[in-house]
Order: sequence, then C-alpha cells, then structure tokens
Amino acid sequence: MLRWLGRNLSTLLLAFVLALVVWVSAVLSTDPNVEAVLPRPVTLEVVGQDPAYLQVNALPSQVRLTINAPQSIWDQLNAGQGEVHAWIDLSGLGEGEHVVKVNAQVTLNPVRVTRVEPSEVRVRLEVLTSRLLPVQLNISGDPALGYRRGNPQVEPDMVTVTGPQTSVMKVVTVRASMDVTGANETVKKSVTLQALDQNGNVVTGVNLVPPSVTITQPVQLLGGYRNVVVKVVTTGQVAEGYWLTNISVTPPTVIVFSTDPQLVNDLPGFVETNPLDLTGLSDDVDMRATLNLPPGVTLAGEESVLVRLSIAALEGSLPISLPVEVIGLSPELHATVSPEVVDLLLSGPLPILNNLTPASIRVSVNLSGLEVGTYQVSPVVDLLPAQVKVASILPESVEVVIQPAPAVTAIASPTGVLSPTPIP
Repeated sequence: MLRWLGRNLSTLLLAFVLALVVWVSAVLSTDPNVEAVLPRPVTLEVVGQDPAYLQVNALPSQVRLTINAPQSIWDQLNAGQGEVHAWIDLSGLGEGEHVVKVNAQVTLNPVRVTRVEPSEVRVRLEVLTSRLLPVQLNISGDPALGYRRGNPQVEPDMVTVTGPQTSVMKVVTVRASMDVTGANETVKKSVTLQALDQNGNVVTGVNLVPPSVTITQPVQLLGGYRNVVVKVVTTGQVAEGYWLTNISVTPPTVIVFSTDPQLVNDLPGFVETNPLDLTGLSDDVDMRATLNLPPGVTLAGEESVLVRLSIAALEGSLPISLPVEVIGLSPELHATVSPEVVDLLLSGPLPILNNLTPASIRVSVNLSGLEVGTYQVSPVVDLLPAQVKVASILPESVEVVIQPAPAVTAIASPTGVLSPTPIP
C-alpha cells in the first residue's frame, strides 16, 4: 500500500487540486463575489480613551466602507442582517495630536473590508482640568420711578469650570446678567451663566457646574414715595336702557411723592380720580382722568391715568306671534302649513327690542325641491337685527302638505267678461 501511494501520490494530489478548482468554480458561479460600497454609512465610535484627557477637535461621525463578499452575504446586509462596526482606538495615547487608523469589522462571514473612507483621522487630546471661580453679577436697568435697588444676592456664588486645559485657562470671569428695568418689587430669577475671557468674549468648549444660578435683587421704595391704588369716581347716569358693566384703569397703581414723607404715609392706600361724567353714554369709551391729590402730594410720572368704561345695553325678552310664509315652492304646487302661526321668544338689548315691529321679522319654510306629499319642516327666522337672538320658537317644526295647485277655467259671464273660477 505504501509503495502504491508513493507511486501514485502525484496523481492523487493533482486529482484533489482539480476537484477543489471545480468546487470553487461551481460556488463562484452560483454565488459570485461582489465588491461595492456599503449603502449605509457606519457610525464611528471612539474606544480606549483615557478619562484624564479630553478629545477637543471635531471627528467625522460616520465612515464609508467598501467590502468584498458573496452575493448571498450582500443580500443579508441589504436586508439589515449582521452588524457593521467602525472605531478608533485611543488606548495609550496622551496629550497632543495623533493620527489614528480607522478599524472596521462585519460580523457576517466570509466578508473582507477592502477600503475605509476616511482610513485615518487626526485626534487632539488635552488634559481635562477644572477651576473654581466666583460668580460676577451684572445687574442692569433702573427700577420703576420711586424705587431703588438693594444689594443683590446670588446662590451659589461659586461655580466649577471644567474642560480642556487651554480653554479653561482662558476663562477669567463667570458672569450672571439680569435686567430689572421698571421693577417695583424684589426680583428673584434663575439666570444662565456665561464663561468670558479677558476681552469679554464667550469661551466655548467648557462646562459650568452648575450651569445657572439664582439671583435675588431687592427693590425698595425711596423715602417720600408710596405706591397707591387708583379709585375711579363717576357722576351721572348712562343712557336709558344701558348699564355700566366694567371700569378699568391703566395703570391700576401709581407712585405719589411728597417732600414730607408723613403726608404719603397718611394716605389710606388709594387715591381718587376727579369725577368722570357718564351722562348719556351708550357705548364703550376711554377717558383720561386726573387724580384728586391732597396738598403737598404729587404724582410721580404721568399726570393722568387712562380709564376704560364698558357700557352695554340692558337685556330683555319679547314674545311675538307671526304667520309662517312659504318660499321656494314650485308654481304648479300648493302648500298648506299647520299651524299657520308660530310663537317666538326673542332676546336682546331692550332699546332694540322696544323698536321691533312684526314687519321687521319674517318666519318662513323653504320648500325648494319638495314634491307632492306631507312633510315636517322647521321654520327659519330672518330679518332680525344682529343683536337680537331667537330664544325659542314654538312649535319647533310645522306640518306642510303639498298638493297640485287647483286648475283655472274660463266661464262666460252675463256681461261677456271672462272671470276665473277655481275647479278642484
């Protein structure tokens, strides 16, 4: 046997190679290899980074892969099967700029990654550092007239600046800004912090912990000033059939001043306007009103206030009975309505209801398109003034009987004149 194998070894090897070639050819013919770019980009991951360093430059978020694989593998990839990974490994890298290779892997086999775009990236690492800095307040704007700002407070008053060492060292001020223009009471607000360099420019790439602080800015009245409510005084009556629904004043409170603080302290907490005459008014109106101030007390700011008077008509109701008109009926038809009269209850302003007449209202049923038969139809009320509403209508529907219109024939009269006579 050994001698036979020795004599025929070359023949056996040749047969094995030929069989292998035939098998490979058969496989490639049924499942050929395809080299192409993967349709979907792959997210680039970063691994192995030392937490003592911070990556500060921008990296591509995705890469493109060109792979060589059998068509069956491509079918699986296009169907979303298998996982594709791309990453850079920063293990052992310290401070400075580095060129790092992009690695890629496909979990399906057999697959060969032939190209990665980009194939390498530049990474700049800096030492991660932090500093504790005080919060600098920037309070702008003036309070309302007669008020002054007190000493502001901030909580917390120290913040931690973290980030790349070069960026953190640029920060010289952490500022919190707030505007109190027109404030007439203590202002408490949460404010976002800003990291600024020596030129007052915002430093990017750093984190502030906490990112915001709470500022409390006391706002107090000056001596001799007082904030009081405005009370509107009126005389006369609005027009008959109308009533005063509301009175509003702008501003609702005013600041009064006196060189003698005791005079403003003696005020009852409000000041009255000089009387406004309402005689004959029948609609909303705006008026300027001056204030009735005691001697020695003046109004800080504008000398008058805006008073808005809201006036509306008194509401009432009016019962009325009206006949039902037929509209839209074909000329060759005749309609009988039952009942012929409906009862309406109208509501609206009394001055308008008092002037209503039956001629200004119409109740009708629209019979357009209806043929011979019996119907239940809801009457419609129109010609009403816009301010008047129909509170109810009784009955809500009427019976309408539609029949052919009676024919007309001509009969000779004794005088020889033709007169029409209805024939059922």
